[in-house]
Amino acid sequence: MSGDAPPRVALVGVNGHGRWHRRVIAALHAAGRLRLVALVDVRPPEPEPDAPTPPGTGVFTDHRAMLATSRPDAVVVCTPPHTHLPIARDVLAAGADLLLEKPPVLDLAEHRALLAASAAAGRAVQVNFQALGSAALTALTGALTAGRLGAVTGIATVAAWQRPDAYYARSPWAGRRAVDGRPALDGALANPLAHALMQCLAVAESVTGAPVRPARIEVERYRVRPIEVDDTAILRLTPHAGPPVLAALTLAAEEHVAGDVVVTGERGRAVLEYPTDRLRLPSDDRPRAVPGRHGLLANLLDHRATGVPLIAPLARTGPFTVVLDALRDAPEPTPLGGDVVRAVGDGPERVLVIRGVNEVLRAAARTGVLPSEAGVPWAARPYDVELPTTTT
Repeated sequence: MSGDAPPRVALVGVNGHGRWHRRVIAALHAAGRLRLVALVDVRPPEPEPDAPTPPGTGVFTDHRAMLATSRPDAVVVCTPPHTHLPIARDVLAAGADLLLEKPPVLDLAEHRALLAASAAAGRAVQVNFQALGSAALTALTGALTAGRLGAVTGIATVAAWQRPDAYYARSPWAGRRAVDGRPALDGALANPLAHALMQCLAVAESVTGAPVRPARIEVERYRVRPIEVDDTAILRLTPHAGPPVLAALTLAAEEHVAGDVVVTGERGRAVLEYPTDRLRLPSDDRPRAVPGRHGLLANLLDHRATGVPLIAPLARTGPFTVVLDALRDAPEPTPLGGDVVRAVGDGPERVLVIRGVNEVLRAAARTGVLPSEAGVPWAARPYDVELPTTTT
């Protein structure tokens, strides 16, 4: 293959969220940044008008057969989280770099195993926490390191979404704690709202200049459906060094909150709405859009070509995986019902809403106090774990 030929890229997991990756890949293929050589899924690829499959692209149902036949230079993996580690190991052993959908793995043992596999193969692993490529996040962390907020005293996030009944019927692993003896942890904190927590950890990293080392994790977890994981979670992370982090998240919201990351300092408060890249610093009259996101697949290709640093290398997700490790060992979430919960709509689009949950989450983020400590009537005692300095 000519040295000028674009890298050969394959996608494993092409339906569901994989369709988003297909659109990203299609744009880079059209720009000559890569050549799509293979799609892999146990089901036929769903139609995606914005990502036509180029002629000659292989279509496989088994990733091992694809690796042997198509010999990609880089592979995007967007499969259920409990399948990530074995597929990732096969990709690395085949000599390809890897873009792995978040969460990368679901406990610390798997995280360490994947780090070791990456080092042994000499290949890169990037995790698709795509909001880390945001120019708005860079603007926020730049303001913090420049001292515009003074000493940072707290970092918090609030995200309040709704998910209908259909969401929990989307796949066999939806709402599951484990599948086939492996963690799945398909809860609000570990999956759909994982970006909110990861943004907070990135902000904390910018404050101390090093990845967060959690010393204590306290988490209250609730569910409004007969699932095995949380649809509402309030987590307080106390690090060995640096400001505390609080995440207040729900999929049973009264009103939609896209996702605010709130940083409090001695000189004021900054708010980043991470899904929309809108930022408000203490000197701003109103939030302002900060355009620009560096795509993580493009960044991985740049890393291959020139050695530029990865935006979301696997090692950077270590603190996030510490949280998942705690969730794996935590008791099942507390069920909520009765007058606390109301239904809106019917059929597959029915949603269940926790009365007053938005204000409960905002109060926790504002004060750093968990709902059980604040006397919220439906709140339960948190799961509380202390961690050694060597956790990550």
